[in-house]
Amino acid sequence: MWRAYSDMKEANWKNSDKYFHARGNYDAAQRGPGGAWAAKVISDAREGIQRFTGRGAEDSRADQFANEWGRSGRDPNHFRPAGLPSKY
Repeated sequence: MWRAYSDMKEANWKNSDKYFHARGNYDAAQRGPGGAWAAKVISDAREGIQRFTGRGAEDSRADQFANEWGRSGRDPNHFRPAGLPSKY
């Protein structure tokens, strides 16, 4: 998850947030049940904090959808924005 977050910051690419959410959760879940559990805990905490600090509930729901998508083993590239460098 940290790698996806770091890549998101480095890429600084418009409309890439959901892709990196999905990718981070996907990568964590590939490490086994403990990875999927940790990804859920971290994702839920992150979204809870952001909602508490005033970030929109609609965006949080969309983030959580991407988180669950990745954790379930589905392809994060579903959320990949056009033109994002292949490095990511």
